Amino acid sequence: MKTWLSVPADSDFSIQNLPFGVFDAGNGQPRAGIAIGNHIVNLAAAAESGLFGKRRFFKKLFEQPVLNDFIALGKPVTNRVRRKVQEWLCLPQTPENAEAILVERGAVRMLLPVRIGDYTDFYSSIEHATNVGKMFRPDNPLLPNWRWLPVGYHGRSSSIVVDGTPIRRPHGQILPKGEEIPVFSSSRQVDFELEMAFVIGKENPLGQPVPVEKAEEYIFGLVLFNDWSARDIQRWEYVPLGPFLGKNFGSSMSPWIVPLEALKPFRVKGPKQNPAPMDYLRTTGARNCDIELEVAIQPENGSETVVCRSNTRYLYWSMAQQLAHHTVNGCNLRVGDLLASGTISGPTPDSFGSLLELSWGGQKPLTLRDGSIRTFLLDGDSVVIRGWANQDGLRVGFGAVRGKVEP
Repeated sequence: MKTWLSVPADSDFSIQNLPFGVFDAGNGQPRAGIAIGNHIVNLAAAAESGLFGKRRFFKKLFEQPVLNDFIALGKPVTNRVRRKVQEWLCLPQTPENAEAILVERGAVRMLLPVRIGDYTDFYSSIEHATNVGKMFRPDNPLLPNWRWLPVGYHGRSSSIVVDGTPIRRPHGQILPKGEEIPVFSSSRQVDFELEMAFVIGKENPLGQPVPVEKAEEYIFGLVLFNDWSARDIQRWEYVPLGPFLGKNFGSSMSPWIVPLEALKPFRVKGPKQNPAPMDYLRTTGARNCDIELEVAIQPENGSETVVCRSNTRYLYWSMAQQLAHHTVNGCNLRVGDLLASGTISGPTPDSFGSLLELSWGGQKPLTLRDGSIRTFLLDGDSVVIRGWANQDGLRVGFGAVRGKVEP
């Protein structure tokens, strides 16, 4: 496909991508949009021009501050809207309504694209789970249940924020090394977690599980995700019920939701699962995605240092398996719910998806480009996560998700 619009060759937002988001052009009026190169297709303006039919219906829909109601119309509608935009962008010449519909991407503020009712975080990377286990349970790094089910916990949706939102260093109880009595303090071990998350696009009734072979019908699209963590708070509180204050002070997501359909050319098989999953988790075919990921740390007033390069293909448990397991007990999902993968680590030290692993619990400090040392994040540090799929000149990317640690 070729478009009359100038799109940089290395743009994440190619004509084959066309992700959905919500933007504010500076007038306090949120609008749904589709990213293309350095521009945004204002979907409300496109609807007003008659691009989708039912002008009043679609214009009102795309003037809402979140995409939930649009997503809830189902894939036949959302895919048709994306296809109509694609056709418009591929017209033989620049259409007369282009100026009224297109917005410069650099001139807007991106908003959280969906109203997130519930958020679940999984633990789906066997490399990450093994690394963490080695630090805290050297004789038994991978717990017996891990290879049998996608481990997860229910997080806090209210503290999920969009790209660029600062993250305040949290306070909580910490047990200093060698001590028996905890202290109340700001966290000294704030960390990032490199994750991918997916947005639920279809609901299942309470009591009705989603079969694994139909799970992807319930996935609208994917975003980059940083599940910020306070390791010292987490270490003291997690027994016996798991993550709490060490996790719920903030999570960051990228503003553009890449439709699952745009990732079809990049589907790959995941790692071999041993033992074979139970029947309700058993899948066939290419269920993972080949998405390159990288994490950079940028000190205040400094330049970036890439500290991690990983890939979603390493995930042991696929999105379909995560969703099927989440609902197997009859749990109902709602449009806009967010399910995250957990930290995505690869097999080599430079592919570890958290500072906990990269510095091996603080024992192996990292040196940044400016010569400064990190075991965990300092105030003023920004974390930048990027992701893209690239094959035979076809590029589909996610942009980035950024967050700065504030004191």
